[in-house]
Amino acid sequence: MSGQRNTEVIALDKVSVVRKGHYLLRDVDWVVHDHERWVVLGPNGAGKTTMLQVASTYLGPTRGTVRLLGEIFGKVDVRTLRERVGYAGPAPAELVRSDLPALDVVVTGKHASFVDKRWHEYDEGDIQFAEQQLKRLHAGHLGARLFGTLSTGEKQRVLIARSLMTHPKLLLLDEAMTGLDLGARERLVASLGDLAADPQSPAVVLVTHHVEEIPPGFSHILMMSRGSVLSSGPIETALSAASLSECFGEELRLERAGPRFHAWAPG
Repeated sequence: MSGQRNTEVIALDKVSVVRKGHYLLRDVDWVVHDHERWVVLGPNGAGKTTMLQVASTYLGPTRGTVRLLGEIFGKVDVRTLRERVGYAGPAPAELVRSDLPALDVVVTGKHASFVDKRWHEYDEGDIQFAEQQLKRLHAGHLGARLFGTLSTGEKQRVLIARSLMTHPKLLLLDEAMTGLDLGARERLVASLGDLAADPQSPAVVLVTHHVEEIPPGFSHILMMSRGSVLSSGPIETALSAASLSECFGEELRLERAGPRFHAWAPG
């Protein structure tokens, strides 16, 4: 176990993504190990989602090297890699059928399917594992509910549970808090905090705009602006009022209360 704790799951080396002469990412270096929980923080247009797409092999770099789970992008069948990466974000959410029970939405994640269970074989062990993942996300009571009847926050927890069905080595969460009211956000933050505290959980990367959305137990932060990395490392050293102000382009104050953060502009 101890020998696995320094295993790289993501390694970007001088990665750039250029589209129509515009840099979406510029010379990004980033390494994530299998025991780490990362927050990727920055304003709109910082390149956060682009970097997640690169890290998940859905977008190739213009320059640089991408290693995912020990394999070099471009030299391996990416389909075999994607089976080992859990992903929850706006794109998968739009593909889920609203008339499926939440439990079915989770179970069908085993085969990355967005149709009902009749299209693949699932045994009782699969059903029990799906129920366990819902419980991990404090969503066990939602199993029989139709996905379309769930609130935005409930849908997010179901989709994260779904992303765990393949026993991934890496979990990528793209703006999981978007559109949530305060109560729903805090419930999801608590669920992700529990996930972070579980030593059996995979490495986790959470993209967000707000320090208030950093769950307890997340260990590292990558701060981005205009496609470049401004600060990277353990939260205790990389996140400060100065780095936050640089990231968002205005003077900001930062306060920490226990494991949570709060930021505001002095007025």
